[in-house]
Amino acid sequence: MQTLPVFPDLSGASVFITGGGSGIGASLTEAFLNQGAKVAFVQRSDASAFCDEMEQNTSNRPLFLPCDITDIAALQGAIAKASEAHGPVTILVNNAANDQRHATLEVTENYWNWSMAINLKAYFFAIQAVVPGMKAAGGGSIINFSSISYMMGNAGYPIYTTANSGINGMTRSLAREFGPDRIRVNALAPGWVLTQKQKDMWVTPEGLAAHLERQCLKDTIDPEDIAGGCLFLASKASKMMTGQALVIDGGVVVTG
Repeated sequence: MQTLPVFPDLSGASVFITGGGSGIGASLTEAFLNQGAKVAFVQRSDASAFCDEMEQNTSNRPLFLPCDITDIAALQGAIAKASEAHGPVTILVNNAANDQRHATLEVTENYWNWSMAINLKAYFFAIQAVVPGMKAAGGGSIINFSSISYMMGNAGYPIYTTANSGINGMTRSLAREFGPDRIRVNALAPGWVLTQKQKDMWVTPEGLAAHLERQCLKDTIDPEDIAGGCLFLASKASKMMTGQALVIDGGVVVTG
């Protein structure tokens, strides 16, 4: 993993990450562990081997809580367990998502509900679960992972792009609602990050070459390239930043 800045205020912090055992989430978990944070994460598949690896690499073992985030009671229960183990969650990273491809004319109501449950609904109810503890702790940081896909107007996964646009709207509204409690809510929008899943399912030489042509920076984006921005948003280095969307995409989209 690349060397990342050290944010002293993250040492000992109670961090909760959805989808924290694979892809971008695994890099986030490792990054927070290296900061000395107390990390809990959820995902559906078994992550025991990953926890062993993280303990060996960082001398800091994460708490893995098996959970399907579409089960809201289970998700909020996992957050409660994390709070019991590590103290109130003061950093929430809503990272888990599913960008499965789909065609508009083939979408059923059940598929719509499933995709929205993963890509938007779970974010809202995870936030709902952490806010009381953050209020009691005097503040916190919530980081909602979005995507540049909706900014680009990408076709091929319209429910996913709809959810990602909704994440930005939710981020802004909740930043306004909970700002008086010193709870910051920001979005982080990665570009095309070459996780193993992306390589296995979507990456083609032609598609990757076309995307790199659109980037200002011509290097591919790896999961660890996202971790530094997430640490910054979690730390007090960004203490007066809220309601914003931080884009890490190599320069594909231009905001402002």
